[in-house]
Amino acid sequence: MAILDMSLEKLYEYRGISPLPEDFDEFWDSKLMELDDLDIKLELKKADFESPIAECYDLYFNGIDGARIYAKFMKPKEVKGKMSALLEFHGYEERSNDWSNNLHYVASGMCVAVMECRGQDYLKEDSCKFKSFKSKGHIVRGLVEGREKLLFKNIFLDTAILARIVMNMEWVDEKRVFATGGSQGGALALACAALENRIKGVYAYYPFLCDYKRIWVMDLGGDSYDELIRYFKFIDPNHENEEYVFNTLGYIDIKNMVHRIKGKVNMAIGLRDDICPPSTQFAAYNNILCEKELVLYDSGQKPYLLNLKDRIYKWAINL
Repeated sequence: MAILDMSLEKLYEYRGISPLPEDFDEFWDSKLMELDDLDIKLELKKADFESPIAECYDLYFNGIDGARIYAKFMKPKEVKGKMSALLEFHGYEERSNDWSNNLHYVASGMCVAVMECRGQDYLKEDSCKFKSFKSKGHIVRGLVEGREKLLFKNIFLDTAILARIVMNMEWVDEKRVFATGGSQGGALALACAALENRIKGVYAYYPFLCDYKRIWVMDLGGDSYDELIRYFKFIDPNHENEEYVFNTLGYIDIKNMVHRIKGKVNMAIGLRDDICPPSTQFAAYNNILCEKELVLYDSGQKPYLLNLKDRIYKWAINL
């Protein structure tokens, strides 16, 4: 297979160069404790979309800072006992799939929840609680102020709240909840399982938000990571705070989170991926301590990885 950055042998050994903050687990454990007392103000309303096989709902809840988070929720019309559930997360600069994209899961007897990321979900509230759409800048947003203000810190916590909500639903078997997504969605699926370790399984494909310093060293800011380049160009042009930058980003680095996952992890990586370079994804995969499985593609992300969605479907209905 073709290789973009390292040999396959080195990729399987690579664990990343971005720093792991010394108090990483203590930090995230304290954030999860804050969720225990959070009034999420859960709402579940019938959606405009209708299907002969699915009941469709608009789901709303409050995030850690009071921002209102939206997710699409679907369940079979005919409920036969407790069901498994799939949590799906979308890519960067994107939004959730159409309702009809997940009807095959519902037809197979599963519930599905698809979360819209704050700040990316088109005219809904972000962490600053004003309505807007910002396609970029989320990695470095809050970086100047410190780890408590990182936007992705809140987005990661939103995924954990969604998992708790779904696990507590009367139709759902809390022991059979799974997470999936690609690029940013793959990162969020892994973060969700790291923060809510009752998640039984994860299928993450070409995960984003991994090993930020490696991205910088490779000079692959590209379209997705160019905010790192812009941060140093306009905020810290002489790199006087480079150590602070990468240490702070370490709190939202997926390679640093995955050791917390308990359920089985499946990952798919394209070896020609120039958006989320293979080495950054392997940094996450190689730090996973639980049961895991990897499938490799001789391609990049675009236009898609052939047969991957079929693999994920078979994985989801058979777990």
